[in-house]
Amino acid sequence: MKVASECYQCLGRMVRQVAELSTSDESLRAEAITEGLKIVDDNFSYDEISIAIAMKIHRAIKEITGTPDPYRDMKDEEMRISRELFEEISSTYTEDFKGYLALSALGNAIDFFRDFDTIREDMRGTVKFSLDDSSRFEEKLKDAKGVLFLADNAGEVFFDLPLAQWMGRFATVTYVVKESPVQNDLTLEDLRRTGLEGEFDAVITTGTATPGVLFSLASAQFKREFQSADLILAKGMGYYETLTELPSDGRVIYCLKAKCKPVADSLGVPLDSYVAVLR
Repeated sequence: MKVASECYQCLGRMVRQVAELSTSDESLRAEAITEGLKIVDDNFSYDEISIAIAMKIHRAIKEITGTPDPYRDMKDEEMRISRELFEEISSTYTEDFKGYLALSALGNAIDFFRDFDTIREDMRGTVKFSLDDSSRFEEKLKDAKGVLFLADNAGEVFFDLPLAQWMGRFATVTYVVKESPVQNDLTLEDLRRTGLEGEFDAVITTGTATPGVLFSLASAQFKREFQSADLILAKGMGYYETLTELPSDGRVIYCLKAKCKPVADSLGVPLDSYVAVLR
């Protein structure tokens, strides 16, 4: 998915957020913002993917400020709140594929641009998919041997686990996290902090520090697993933005909340809709 005009402002907001989270030193912060905004101006093109620009921003600000994981404190709080909300909410969802998929989608309400009180309130709501290909995906599961589950934000892991374990009745489920920090995405280190790493059939990383995944940078292991997987469950807008650049082959179900207008418009749904789309 290529950038839309609205992405320019969003990338600018992200520059300022990352810089503020990275350092309290005003001069370093100003340098980071200046460089980040320059990257946006130099790279913004309607032929580009926003994720590729975001990756360059994160890399530059980390180098300038010397902060390898700007979202560390935010992720810790996110995981704490998500664990509490999961324990409060999970019993209201049915213990079958559709129920666990909806519960997993609910976790995608987490957004690093929104305050935790708003997120908390949203996650007490009910998930109803505006686009729902869950029955088709569930049918394909019966013949699958391997499923790749692409994780998104750090706090979502609690909401993803029941779905991963349910799918594990049919196939080996490999949970995919980020190798190193980017935004509030789940890394291998974050997963280990939760104590849940051993609850998944297998865990690998994309080999990158990018939202979604840029195949030119992904590890050989990830590329092999992606090519060989019978089915792929991709959480969040980052994977939607990057993987939809590849030819559709009917293996990937995108499970997300459309939290920005370009993604919502691309899917043909209202803003803040939940979708489960098989392509």
